Formats: sequence, structure tokens, C-alpha cells
Amino acid sequence: MKLNSSIQHNLYGHHEIFNHLCKLYLNNKLPNKILLSGEKGIGKATLGYHLINFVLSEDEENSYDIKNNEINLENKSFKLIQNKSNPNFNLIDVAEDKKNIDINQIRDLIINLNKSSFNKKKRFVLIDNIELLNLNSINALLKVLEEPNENINFILINNNKRVLPTLKSRCLNFKIFLTNDQSIEIINQLINDDVHNLINQDLLNYFITPGKLYELLKLAEDYDLDLKNSNLDIFLKSLITSKAYKKSKPIIQLIYSFIEVYFRNNISTKNINLFHHYHYFLKKINDTKIFNLDEETLLMEFEDKVLNG
Repeated sequence: MKLNSSIQHNLYGHHEIFNHLCKLYLNNKLPNKILLSGEKGIGKATLGYHLINFVLSEDEENSYDIKNNEINLENKSFKLIQNKSNPNFNLIDVAEDKKNIDINQIRDLIINLNKSSFNKKKRFVLIDNIELLNLNSINALLKVLEEPNENINFILINNNKRVLPTLKSRCLNFKIFLTNDQSIEIINQLINDDVHNLINQDLLNYFITPGKLYELLKLAEDYDLDLKNSNLDIFLKSLITSKAYKKSKPIIQLIYSFIEVYFRNNISTKNINLFHHYHYFLKKINDTKIFNLDEETLLMEFEDKVLNG
């Protein structure tokens, strides 16, 4: 099985919201500020990309296939977005070496938006992980959102975190969700297989969105990790022992998530030691993220005191 991490050209799930947004556009009633909120990996950004392609490809060859909810891979606008060269599209997200979306990214966006458009098409700004905007970047973004410009559309993506009321009130808000069964059905379509054949049920219980499952499978493929014959304890140990986290930021984030899940799954008021470890290690994880402390020391201590203890 070979996994591809590019934009999904098929829209799985969320058809009702997508069709509603398309109808608003066709009736010239699409708001130019939309907020999509939901669990990470549930398909919010994919929904945003499909709406953007539906609009930008309207008068182009190989336009969006609304009947099958599918982006045509030969479409010009789609190819330009894939190549990060579409003049009608701006993507804002956390840089790989950063913890927040900083004000310089918003300033660069403002410069781009102030440039003359090359065509009369709508222009789109997709901001992913808006909960990671810092205070300065939020204030700068609010000023942009307050400026009336019917030709610029903002799609904001929030991973079920608190959003400032001043930001939320400026947008048409949608709560995006999937049931566990829907998530399993979607990931099976994405990988063209039954995910139960690839992942142990003990691990599967902790990954409730298609994006998270897909990311886990991609990491397993890249680093030759055994997901079928591993429970949570064994998988955590293999991730720590392999030290693959030194090569990949997603893996260290995955380990941190698994550590929190491990405690939630095993903690009880009767196990005082584990209860103390829970608060101790969550604080250490938070300090490590904030102050850029040594990750290896933290993980070796967790393995020694918790997994082996």
C-alpha cells in the first residue's frame, strides 16, 4: 500500500455542507468569511479546498465534478494550487520550525492581497490551525477581515479549540463532525482496504478521524512500524526506542498524543503513582514544547518510570 499525502481530490463525507455552500455561491450569497470547526483530521481543509476548486474552476476546462464531488486532476486552478503558484489562492499555516502562526505571515498575506489581481476571479485565503495564531497575528488578521472586499474569501480552519469571539462573530460558522463508523468507512475508501487489517483495535480506538488514521498509516509506512501486532504500550515503546522522532516532527507530536491517551486509558484514583506521573509528564511535555527542551530526556524518563515501571 502506497499512501499519497497530497490534497484529496475526492470529497468523502460533509456533502450536505459542501452542497449548501455551493448553492450559496451560485446564488451570489456565499459569505466571504467562513469558519469550519471540528476535530483535527476530520476533513475540514479538504472541504475548503473542494469549495475553492468549485469556484475557481467554474469557467475553466476540466471544471469541478459536482455530481461526484470530485476535483479534476487536469484542472488548471487545481494544478496551480498544488504547485503553490495560483495567484487567486493563499495558504496560511504554521511553518514547520514554528509553534505559532506569526505576524510576519499575516503581513505577507496583506501585501499579496493588496496587489492587483491578474483576473476577475474570486481570491481565496485558507488559514489552517487558526487556534495557533498568536495575539499579534490575530489583531492583524482582524483588521484585514474588517476591510470590505467582496472579491476576497476567507476560509478559517479550527481544530475544536477556543476561538476569539471577535473572530468567530465575523464568520459564517459550521461545526464539522463524523461518527466513528463514518471515519472508518472514509479511511477504507482512502486506502482501498479494510483498516482493521492494518491496525490493531487497541490503537484504532484512539484515532477517531480519517486524517489521524491516514497520518498514522503514513508514518508506519515511512518508518516500518508494526501497527497490526502492537497494543498501545508496545507501540509507544517502539516509537521511543526507534528514535524516529529525531527525524520527524509529526512523530514527536504523535508520541505526545499517545502519552496523553495512555494516561487517560490507565489512570485511576486507586493508582496514586500513575496519577502523579500523569500531571508530572503532561507538565514536562508542555514545558518541552514551550521552552524547546530536550525531547529524548523526557521520553527516556517516561519509558523508564511509566512503561517499564
